[in-house]
Amino acid sequence: MRTIQVQAVYDEPIVTLDESSAIAESAYSLYALPAEAPVDSWRYRFAKRGFDVTFALLMVVVFFVPSLVIAALIRLTTKGPVFYREERIGRDGVPFRIWKFRSMRPSLPARSVAGAKAERVVLQWRMKKHRYDPRITRIGGFLRRWSLDELPQLLNVLRGEMSLIGPRPIIEAETALYKNLLHFYLAATPGLSGLWQVSGRSDIDYEERAKLDASYVSTWSLRLDFSILIRTVPAVLGRVGAR
Repeated sequence: MRTIQVQAVYDEPIVTLDESSAIAESAYSLYALPAEAPVDSWRYRFAKRGFDVTFALLMVVVFFVPSLVIAALIRLTTKGPVFYREERIGRDGVPFRIWKFRSMRPSLPARSVAGAKAERVVLQWRMKKHRYDPRITRIGGFLRRWSLDELPQLLNVLRGEMSLIGPRPIIEAETALYKNLLHFYLAATPGLSGLWQVSGRSDIDYEERAKLDASYVSTWSLRLDFSILIRTVPAVLGRVGAR
């Protein structure tokens, strides 16, 4: 199978990619956004928004009863709130609160660590998610394996803070890990799913994750979004890279 070479902007000069991959569509330098970036088009701002609202409302209807069951199980089996909220960085660097079903015990070790050290601890946890994390509750482990803990983010989608498809929303401490590719992440609306989620999730390091986000932003189209949405189903059912 023929491959092409794409200029990288991390540490190595060249990365070789399969031509059948969505990444292969971006066969040029990824240092800067194109002069007429797809994410600046009316299709991204309006057609994509219609796509998001339509499918998000459909998913809310489909998962309404399962979400009530999940909320009840969390309340009955663990102490603490049903939902977990965390500040993430959105489009243009605007922060917002992401919603999830709580999958961890409410008292985290990082809370006993102050300042920058606490930030480093949290960042380390996010970069290297352990398959057997003692902080995760029994019901939380099940929710994470099947990505059910992220269902409340449909509210973020309906509020316009997130999209169904886009870069995975990051915390402020993670912005440094994107290096020269951070402006690609900031140019798009974070997504509930994306190239990262259908390409291995936690099995992929941040270097490759940043390249996937840059490729998505550079080559965005409604067709690409629909393709990723379809690929999300087997990725979730196969629990690829789930932690």
